[in-house]
Amino acid sequence: MGTAREKGRSGFLPVTEGGSSASPPPRHRRSIAWLALAAAGLALMLLGAQWARRAFDTVLVLTDIGAGTGPSLLKELTPPPVRAAVRYPGNGGVLEADLYLPGQGPPRAGVVLVPGVVPLGNRDPRLVAFAQTLARAGFAVLAPQMPGYQELQVRPTDIGVVAAAFRFLAAHPRWAPQGRAGMVAFSYAVGFAVLAGLQPDIRDQVRFIVGIGGYYDLNDVVTYATTGYFQMGGRWVLRQPDSYGKWVFLESSRPYLDSANDRSLLGEMARMKLENPHADIAPLTQRLGPEGASVYRLLANTDPAKAPARIAALPKPIRAVMDALTLNNKNLHTLHARLILVAGEDDGIVPYDQSLRLARAVPPGHARVFIIHRVLGHVELRIARVFRWSFWREDLPDVQRLYAAIRLLLAEQQARRPLP
Repeated sequence: MGTAREKGRSGFLPVTEGGSSASPPPRHRRSIAWLALAAAGLALMLLGAQWARRAFDTVLVLTDIGAGTGPSLLKELTPPPVRAAVRYPGNGGVLEADLYLPGQGPPRAGVVLVPGVVPLGNRDPRLVAFAQTLARAGFAVLAPQMPGYQELQVRPTDIGVVAAAFRFLAAHPRWAPQGRAGMVAFSYAVGFAVLAGLQPDIRDQVRFIVGIGGYYDLNDVVTYATTGYFQMGGRWVLRQPDSYGKWVFLESSRPYLDSANDRSLLGEMARMKLENPHADIAPLTQRLGPEGASVYRLLANTDPAKAPARIAALPKPIRAVMDALTLNNKNLHTLHARLILVAGEDDGIVPYDQSLRLARAVPPGHARVFIIHRVLGHVELRIARVFRWSFWREDLPDVQRLYAAIRLLLAEQQARRPLP
């Protein structure tokens, strides 16, 4: 306890010269009371205005994401973003990316935006539209070119591409003011972002990672892609998987096969199936050697109990790539970034339990997970029109979850917050 004079200097009570408390006269007390009420009312009005503005901004972003390249209120209220091609060092060479900046005013935070495995990569129209939404919302957005995507291949070097993009972004304070920088990643790229965020030289700088449709255990994702089964609460759940994930795995495996004949045959099989899911590839499978046959036997398997043995029978270089890219064998308690994870319950490529497991693997308080039941597939939104009854009955709860996730992302633009 301090003296009355010490308390006066701390701002608690005015004191007399002798150190005793001096009570203000009644009129003065009434003035103080009115001032206090006025200050409280003004504070409530300001807080209400700030809350309303944050809510309005969140709705603008959500509706613009749903609109894609179509019209939206956010597009009406903001000038088009500025896009520029940039080059920067990384992975022992020079990398390329597209940089999006707000059309008016400085960025409030920066993000590295990493697409899922699609042939057009950072130039895919859906990713471009999303990047422009983020830029209109006040982010500096760096979308790196992923070298293997044109061949539908994921590689361990993809981690270095993402890490280099973040270093480049974070090195420019005008793009990441006061260190406000993070990543937004889709599908398999969520793993690349998390692994990049573990790298010691940027671990303290990556403030947040938003992951849509991300994975945790690649063995389980491959099992789901080939059989349709994943485990939830200790029991097998069967869904209809999207065959696209299966053929991405095949394409990613081909470079690690010694046999040129097997590489060629598997590539032809993937091309045929991607063009026509009902194409007959049986004649090609009969010409495969031992390496290619091990890959095909895994892809043709429909029994989840047999999947571990089929994965173990893959050539060692393929299993080494899977070990490098999976997250379940990494110490994720060293991750400093906050995770905002969004997953579709009926995702046909990565089952939603992967996001739940990833959240449990990071330090407590570092992750928020939003499971979207109807309006999100793998990474694509499908929201009914608001005047339809199905929107209010079925879609609205999902929209509220998406709203909460977007609001957390926009909160990263505020004054630098300490990590949990």
